[in-house]
Amino acid sequence: MATAISGPRVLLRQLRETMAEPLAAQDRLNKIVGLIAENMHADVCSFYVLRDDGALELFATRGLKAESVHMTTLRLGEGLVGLIAAEAEPLSLENAPSHPSFAYRPETGEDPYNAFLGVPVLRAGQTLGVLVVQNAERRVYGEDETEAMLTTATILAEMIATSDFDTLIKPGQDIDLRRPRTFVGNGFTDGIALGQVVLHDPRVVVTNFIAEDTEVEQHRLATALDTMRLSIDDMLSHGDMQSLTDHREILESYRMFAHDRGWADRLREAIENGLTAEAAVERVQNDTRARMMRSTDPYIKDRLHDLDDLANRLLRVLTGDGKGIGMKELPENAVLVARNMGPAELLEYDRSRLRAIVLEEGGSTAHVAIVAKSLGMVAVGQAENIVALAEAGDDIIVDGPAGTVYLRPTSEVEQTYVDKVRVTAKRRAHYLELRDRPAITRDGVNITLYHNSGLVADLPMLNDTGAAGVGLFRTELQFMIASKLPRLNEQVELYSEAIRLAAGRPIVFRLLDVGGDKVIPYLRAEAEENPAMGFRSLRLALDRPGLLRIQIRALLQAANGGPMKILVPMVTDAWEFRQTRLVVNRELERLSHEGRPLPSRLELGAMIEVPSLLWELDQVLPEADFVSIGSNDLVMFLTAADRANPRVAKAYDPIALPRLRALRHIVDSARRYGVPLTMCGELAGKTVEALALMSIGMTRLSMSPPSIGPIKEMILGLELEPIRKSVSAALLEGSNGVGIRELLLDWADRQSLII
Repeated sequence: MATAISGPRVLLRQLRETMAEPLAAQDRLNKIVGLIAENMHADVCSFYVLRDDGALELFATRGLKAESVHMTTLRLGEGLVGLIAAEAEPLSLENAPSHPSFAYRPETGEDPYNAFLGVPVLRAGQTLGVLVVQNAERRVYGEDETEAMLTTATILAEMIATSDFDTLIKPGQDIDLRRPRTFVGNGFTDGIALGQVVLHDPRVVVTNFIAEDTEVEQHRLATALDTMRLSIDDMLSHGDMQSLTDHREILESYRMFAHDRGWADRLREAIENGLTAEAAVERVQNDTRARMMRSTDPYIKDRLHDLDDLANRLLRVLTGDGKGIGMKELPENAVLVARNMGPAELLEYDRSRLRAIVLEEGGSTAHVAIVAKSLGMVAVGQAENIVALAEAGDDIIVDGPAGTVYLRPTSEVEQTYVDKVRVTAKRRAHYLELRDRPAITRDGVNITLYHNSGLVADLPMLNDTGAAGVGLFRTELQFMIASKLPRLNEQVELYSEAIRLAAGRPIVFRLLDVGGDKVIPYLRAEAEENPAMGFRSLRLALDRPGLLRIQIRALLQAANGGPMKILVPMVTDAWEFRQTRLVVNRELERLSHEGRPLPSRLELGAMIEVPSLLWELDQVLPEADFVSIGSNDLVMFLTAADRANPRVAKAYDPIALPRLRALRHIVDSARRYGVPLTMCGELAGKTVEALALMSIGMTRLSMSPPSIGPIKEMILGLELEPIRKSVSAALLEGSNGVGIRELLLDWADRQSLII
């Protein structure tokens, strides 16, 4: 029985020499398959590459007919080669023609060959091609020979990714590695962005694959593993990781995998076969990723990201590669692609060059999504597996409203979106023309439009949109992006700058709304099963009065004798609102005692986002100077549907009859007490939802800056009174099977409104 004559180390050395020779790409590939055949004592060695049309094309062979190269193809899943490509698993057969998947190609002249060994050529877990050896005699290829083939396939995978390989591709075709891909996720914001991929946490590029000395590489691996394990242990022993949190659970998973003996053994085995430590990590992770991606077990698929991150962490230790990309390296139209990231990390990038952000994870209410909205940046989340499939510099299109991402788009798709961007630019110019026009309906109803904000960086947009002011300034963003609790003077500076940029227009500062899912690293908190309904927002602030007092003091000082509006979030009952007013009054007394100027007019408002407050309105409204509705939380609590859970978040229409009746109750109560009411949630910035709010009597809407133009355009063409009567009847009598949304769309069609 034939066996490999000298093992993979000799073969890898020969391959390294071949890669360095000044050969044309096809000549180099021909020599490589020849070396593999000689080393494996095989009669045939063939290399198939997966094309972008799903066909596996024979790119090189030793032993089959030379004229079949670039002529013979198999579909993905067809024949033994197609089976290996589809399943990303090696296949060894003693009698290949007897296998049910065997497909005979007469032009190759493979009639006499029985023994067969094929392995997938993988990169980032994706199949790029298939490497095959065959023998005329019936024999079983051993594990060592399979391992040698897999090791060699690692080198071929990198060769495919080089520009030299492009010369082998027929005009009008491309390899699967670079084929266009489409991801359907969830859009966080409106807008369209065309640009180039920038990977937030770029994969370490392995350039040295073949080991000079395997003992040295084994020592490097052992040292790197020890270093990585110690760093994970250190992070777990850090003070803020003592309690059970999501961060700690992730690190516990890392530690479990980092100490997994089977993983380390596979790394050592790959080095024994002649790879460097870095190439061994790449090789083992490729195999692992390919298997896990094809698993139907959701737990295993969830662990894939942990293993990817761990492998990249180990590669960084081995190479000494620093994390991230320098700000000066951003292309002109950068699109950031990441698994997930925090708002502070996003703000570190040069925003003048950043056009969009695409995440594998995250929902529309994630903190980074809120920041992206504030910056007017296109953002899409839940684009599954895009990090592994994207390469730095790839062309990419991000369609915010559709939640669709096109990676390496075709010229037709690109032209379509170029045309869309031109239309969008025209619409922006049109909205700019509307900025100074009052938002008054055709039948004379005045609607006041405000911005939602959280960063001073987006306040200059008030001048572009013509908004009446800022209906909601989220003060927590300053706390979320800071590494430690912002001091009094730092808070005063931020609020003063926000007031200056508002340039006399009203600005409503919402008190700190953190806790729950808004994790602040320097504020320790215990893990909660249901953080959205846990120790958060006003509950946290009243429990830690020092935090509340300092923020209120900073806001009062920032007013510097001018007006100040403070909004109290997450009010559950009237007692909580009264307690907050007591704190405000004490700080006013302190300010007066210190001889500092008092606000010329101080207004304290309550945010209605907890359903229980709907039955406390008669107690809260007489004591509030104004109220605002936070529709994100209110709708979530009313429907018992977690807005961050895509399986249920879309199951409930926020303007269906039950929710609209609750909102109408708030509107009627506020009108009865003469208290100004503003809608500050996501509903205000969507045309149909905004129409629903106006139809129940809401005339103050606060939204993200890009939404102002479309909402104002709709208002200017709107005759509101007949729609109000129609919606009132539906709320009173029911909609006779026609939903509120359908009713409003019908009215929009009748009035030719742009929705």
